[in-house]
Amino acid sequence: MTDDGAAAGPGVAQADEADRPHWRRHIVLFLGGQTVTLFGSMLVQYAVMWHIVLETGSGGMMALVAVFGFLPQAIVSVFAGVWADRHNRKYLIMGADGAIAVSTLVLAVVLMAGYYELWLIFLTLAIRSVGAGIQTPAVSAFIPQIVPTDKLMRVNGVNGAIQSGMMLLAPAAAGALYVAASLVAIFWVDVITAAIGIAILATISVPPLVRTFSGERPSYMADLREGVRYVAGHAFVRWFLVLFAIVFVLTVAPSYLTPLMIERSFSTGVADTDAWLLTLLEISFSIGMVVGGLVIAVWGGMKNRITMIIVSSLAFGAISIGLGLSPNVWVFYGFMLICGLAVPFFSTPSMTILQETVEPDRQGRVFGFVGIVMAVAMPVGMLVFGPLADIVPVEWVLIAAGILTFIVVALAVWLPSGRRAVAAAHAASARSDSTGAEASAAAFAAGDSTEAEEQPSAAEADEERTRRG
Repeated sequence: MTDDGAAAGPGVAQADEADRPHWRRHIVLFLGGQTVTLFGSMLVQYAVMWHIVLETGSGGMMALVAVFGFLPQAIVSVFAGVWADRHNRKYLIMGADGAIAVSTLVLAVVLMAGYYELWLIFLTLAIRSVGAGIQTPAVSAFIPQIVPTDKLMRVNGVNGAIQSGMMLLAPAAAGALYVAASLVAIFWVDVITAAIGIAILATISVPPLVRTFSGERPSYMADLREGVRYVAGHAFVRWFLVLFAIVFVLTVAPSYLTPLMIERSFSTGVADTDAWLLTLLEISFSIGMVVGGLVIAVWGGMKNRITMIIVSSLAFGAISIGLGLSPNVWVFYGFMLICGLAVPFFSTPSMTILQETVEPDRQGRVFGFVGIVMAVAMPVGMLVFGPLADIVPVEWVLIAAGILTFIVVALAVWLPSGRRAVAAAHAASARSDSTGAEASAAAFAAGDSTEAEEQPSAAEADEERTRRG
């Protein structure tokens, strides 16, 4: 029994370049369409954040922005990962983009009619977050459906560089539109770019992969339970999700307060000038990301992906401390540039190692859990750090978060479970360049077996993989 649009069955290695003769055209179109859509989304993201900062100057309000912007994504990601493994990923991406555009269009019309309430903005942020929760695992699983396995690291690097370029362009454009026009004008740009992105994606004709079942097609809940067992019993995926959550809570969430630090510590007292200071903050971060993404795209990264992940995690802790200790705005911008430079050295190998080692028909669910961690960690962190920033200086929050990052990353590597996961990751990284996803998955399965007695769920997951493989 088959399900059109789902991923290939377990144990099937991803195809090489000869099997995908048109992959370059497809990935150029796909990344091009996603870039156009991303540009509009970033305009809204920056404009809304700055609007709330300039209107309220409240850390509590910034926490609400994070909650409404990320928590709905976490909730829907529980289901979106399964959808990405059961349905056509292309249509899921197009549908999510369309829903986001419609919600933004409605908000623009309502604001133009003269009805303005903050709760309307928060509601739209929540709807956009749901769309992102559906779209993110589908995009992450769709890329290896197009790209040969041995090209994933470079393509992910190129994708990161493109996104970073948009992060460089979008703040400047958002600042110009916000000062010269209005928040509503930015919403209209987002609607137009979403329509263009959907139209481009519609032109891509990639035959859907086929998911083959040994018996009857499992139910939705069976797929969901199997995905949970797989993540819980997979030594590296489990360890990676914990580390990912730590980085987001202790580094990304506090850095979300950096616009508040600009407004409090480096403000000029002139609204338009402060808006440009906020723009320069994002531009400095984006320049770093562009450079880091280009380095990864040209270099291809280290063969040992796990080393890149650990070192970049520690770098985030040092950068957070540097931000808190910045004596003036220009040093502050310098640390933000370095922070942007470090991001691709964490995100690109993280994405690639999961795409290389997780079986294709489980990638949607695994990336769904990654989305859950990202979406939950941000509002949880902001619910702590946002109100805390109204009690103590933002600088203290950044320094404390950086110190804690050093401690928890060291523990993650030093604890026995962490050492086993890292050892399995080293073995899988060494195999992935020469034998592809199938051998990498086998290496992780071998790493999982060391915890079989401690984790009964791992044994169940291994048995399920054997039965279905």
